[in-house]
Amino acid sequence: MDSSLIELEDDESIRDGLLSYMVQHVGKDPAFASPRDWFYAVAYLLRGILSDRYIRAGRTLYDKNVKRVYYLSMEYLIGRSLTKQLLDLGLYDRMRNILKDFGCDYDEIQETEVDAALGNGGLGRLAACFLDSLATHGYPGFGYGIRYEYGIFTQRIKDGQQEEHPENWLRYGNPWEFERPNIIYPVRFHGKIVCFKNAEGKKVCQWVDTDEVMAMAFDVPFSGFRSETATNLRLWSARSSRDFDLNYFNEGDYIKAVEDKTASENLSKVLYPNDKTATGQLLRLKQEYFFVSATIQDILHRFLRTQDSLDQLPDKVALQLNDTHPALAVPELMRLLIDDNEYEFDKAWDITTRTFSYTNHTLLPEALETWPVEMLRDTLPRHLELIFQINDQFLRKVRHTFPGDGSMLNRMSLVDDERHCIRMAYLAIIASHKVNGVAELHTKLLRSALFADFDRMYPEKFVNMTNGITPRRWLLQANPKLAELITEQVGDGWIRDLSQLKGLEPLADDAKFRKRFIAIKQANKERLARLVSKRRGIEADPESMFDVQVKRIHEYKRQLLNLLHIITRYNRLRDDPAMNSLKRTVIIGGKAAPGYSIAKLIIRLTNDVAEIVNNDPSIGDRLKVVFIPNYDVTTSEDVIPGSDLSEQISTAGTEASGTGNMKFALNGALTIGTLDGANIEILEEVGEDNIFIFGLTAEEAHNLRASGYDSWKYYNENLELKRVIDMIGDGFFSPEDQSRYKPIVDALLRDGDHFLMLADYAAYVECQERVDQAFLDKDAWARKAIINVANMGKFSADRSIHVYAKEIWGIEPLEL
Repeated sequence: MDSSLIELEDDESIRDGLLSYMVQHVGKDPAFASPRDWFYAVAYLLRGILSDRYIRAGRTLYDKNVKRVYYLSMEYLIGRSLTKQLLDLGLYDRMRNILKDFGCDYDEIQETEVDAALGNGGLGRLAACFLDSLATHGYPGFGYGIRYEYGIFTQRIKDGQQEEHPENWLRYGNPWEFERPNIIYPVRFHGKIVCFKNAEGKKVCQWVDTDEVMAMAFDVPFSGFRSETATNLRLWSARSSRDFDLNYFNEGDYIKAVEDKTASENLSKVLYPNDKTATGQLLRLKQEYFFVSATIQDILHRFLRTQDSLDQLPDKVALQLNDTHPALAVPELMRLLIDDNEYEFDKAWDITTRTFSYTNHTLLPEALETWPVEMLRDTLPRHLELIFQINDQFLRKVRHTFPGDGSMLNRMSLVDDERHCIRMAYLAIIASHKVNGVAELHTKLLRSALFADFDRMYPEKFVNMTNGITPRRWLLQANPKLAELITEQVGDGWIRDLSQLKGLEPLADDAKFRKRFIAIKQANKERLARLVSKRRGIEADPESMFDVQVKRIHEYKRQLLNLLHIITRYNRLRDDPAMNSLKRTVIIGGKAAPGYSIAKLIIRLTNDVAEIVNNDPSIGDRLKVVFIPNYDVTTSEDVIPGSDLSEQISTAGTEASGTGNMKFALNGALTIGTLDGANIEILEEVGEDNIFIFGLTAEEAHNLRASGYDSWKYYNENLELKRVIDMIGDGFFSPEDQSRYKPIVDALLRDGDHFLMLADYAAYVECQERVDQAFLDKDAWARKAIINVANMGKFSADRSIHVYAKEIWGIEPLEL
């Protein structure tokens, strides 16, 4: 049916469209359709509208021949799409009513949609926010990723421990996507390099005798808010080039008959396979190359449909690397230019370096991706050869720029001779015309520490692009009552221009507005309490402070420091049962990487602490501890609006930016945090009276380590801290296995407490006491919360995208 019918004001056409899709695409009688059937009918209808808009935008792109950006990311944490698409298209209320007329409950229908398992944490959510902003503001942008069949994993908690189960999000199909069996590219591995001179006497190299996997495209149209355009997210799925070996089958070896097919298709099964083993590391390398090879081939194919020469590629194409994972796109573009299009090396390198830009997302040296030379030599021999050639040319420039400095050559080389590996972040830096950090402190530390040598050589390359979040998802959709209150006061312009929230600031002193704001927060807390009860069987008191830390479980994010405070609080309550303390419910959530044993142990400790605290009759409702399993985008839409306190407590100098801090503040939670990542910029925007800052600065943390940090000193000098660590180490929380948490105690004491939890402990506990005092005055707390909301304009993904477009990509909004 014609999707344009839906754009009419006539609700009857929407009803007809739904019935048509139900019969023709879902294949069900509407009278007997399930909520999932109705979800599919609505989704197919909306997909038709988005496809129509994307096609019209595509035609305009070709007609105007404008430059476009391609965003390469291993993750896109999209969440559910149904409500987003309806809000974007202005159909949300109408569709709810129409479905009600059919006897359907929209909320029940929405619950049948599962989160798209295409990401894990902040990296993937940032990519999703950026696609939303590109589409909303009409920028010619296009996302590329992998269509993971099982995502990262579904997290379940059994006996307090994380268990990983397949995240089978495609069990019922994905109605938002278009399968493109005609868009398929070969991706090659292994083989050897054969070089010879052609008829003109030029040396030519060919990559031969390779194994081949096919990459097939799936397209997901991506809507913008009240925008006439839509962008596209193209996801690659691995397909074997050898579907079935009949000879093996006929010989009775049924397993061998499909072995090659299964091995090939593993490349798009799971996000971030465990790389603690050589097999897992090889799979991750192949997965990353599979992604970038198909992507670069597709981009060049599209480019050459309208252009005569790849010489103009940088004028029409911007390639953005979202972190280091897609860095193999650099030698892949070089290979395609040199081997397939007969470019000389220098010309190919000139094209490459004017096309790529790179976003770095980490300050941890160990998180900078490297690949063993021998693994690359076996798996991608041509690419290793090109990397060596790139490195030789680069080091000649280093020698010329810094003559006589041999140590700099070793430090800056793409090849780490000691570890026999390739430094992929360095490759991304030298191949990109711009390299950006994602918060002011992060960029400063990139330039002064992590990539200081490169900054000396290329000071013009490094720029800051503070991250942002989309207000459509994180306020309009996640917190509709607050969004309604804001719109009532300042209009709806904030939805596309978040700086307009500044108009709320005077209302922080309006008692009636504060009362309404508090009522909305309380309703959101009651919703969160219901989720806690449903998921964990724990009754959380909505009158208590909801203190929340939800993010990937990692030592640098310091969930363990949070636990040290929880146990301290527990001890104080036990020691003085008559103590008149503030009621607090501490909520923690997040996944630990399957191979990250200490992070998984922190999850277990959280659940063991919860078991003891929540069942201690002397504590009652004064302290509750909750671990929410399988934290995802949909869960976050319940958690974030219902939070009072946002824990952003990473060791200063370790968190690149963070975006959770922005989401919580936008929804009226106050932040307790270190001077790390975007916390610093939030402090600057909201003012020091409206945020709780504690702990060492990045410089102080560096100096403390440099002077010989001794965690034992803090342990021995602080009796409360010593007691807490002894309780963990002596099995108070694990009486059936008293040595269970020895690795955690060892990390804090014998292994040096790398993330300075003991150094920051006293300041953190003191800051939490200030939080308690502030929360006792609910009216003053609400005033602080409103000021936070009013000053979140800087942290919009729209602002980020406008700056990227102008300063890095050189693109402009498309006018239809």
